[in-house]
Amino acid sequence: MRQTPGPVRRWVLSARARTLPAAIVPVVVGALSVRPTSMNFTRTIGAAVVALALQIGTNYANDFSDGIKGTDENRVGPFRLTASGLVNKNLVRTMAFAWFFLAAIVGVMLAFSTTLWLIPIGFSAVLAGWFYTGGPKPYGYFGFGELFVMIYFGFVATIGTAYLQNQHVPARAWWLALMCGSMACAMLESNNLRDVAGDIEVGKKTLAARLGRQRGSWLYVACALGVAVGAGGALKLGFLFGLLYLVPLHRLVFTNFQGRALLPLLQITSHIQLTIGAGIAVVLLVQ
Repeated sequence: MRQTPGPVRRWVLSARARTLPAAIVPVVVGALSVRPTSMNFTRTIGAAVVALALQIGTNYANDFSDGIKGTDENRVGPFRLTASGLVNKNLVRTMAFAWFFLAAIVGVMLAFSTTLWLIPIGFSAVLAGWFYTGGPKPYGYFGFGELFVMIYFGFVATIGTAYLQNQHVPARAWWLALMCGSMACAMLESNNLRDVAGDIEVGKKTLAARLGRQRGSWLYVACALGVAVGAGGALKLGFLFGLLYLVPLHRLVFTNFQGRALLPLLQITSHIQLTIGAGIAVVLLVQ
């Protein structure tokens, strides 16, 4: 039987720290994609705050929306605030909005220091975070989660951070954006493949649920290939970073593990993303 976390720990768990590399890595490699002399440390920190706030806000928003829809009742994944009934659902929604508000404030400051076009882009990111599982027809319930993850955790985060440095985007930033988006999609797949059975039961038609456990595993393979292509396009021999995904791929493709047996997949994927992000950052620094 799962032990009920304390009042503080339950909020920490629901922030879902293992998903946060998807927010941090694009900012780091995006900033380092420009020449070191062109980097703006203050704007990079601001971009990191925006990315983290959006990610945490989205996690709380998903907790709220899935909870009130009843799709989290039999989930095998991490602790959920709303579904547990231990926290008032309105407080969870307020927490999501608070993080979105922080992202908006810092984002507006960054926009006024560079270009106001960042404001509508940032606003669209907030909407994407909320409507992933929120609203009457959340796009995450219809198999479009990967598309939006690629757009916002790949291209918007990486290219946006690169642009903040000196209002110029180097070619390799686009390759790194593909890499980061693919890593974020792999993280999403590690969740969705674990939850296939439960999602099918409640009518949550993620792409993994539509394809099924075995065919859906090849989505993870596609993500690994995307990482290899993106890293290889940005750096010589960068494609070798994609080999790190061979460990989780064995668990996915060559076994029939289901549900709770796939719980370690998110942790493994998160560690791989941090490792690749750190490796790419070091290479970019020493080049």
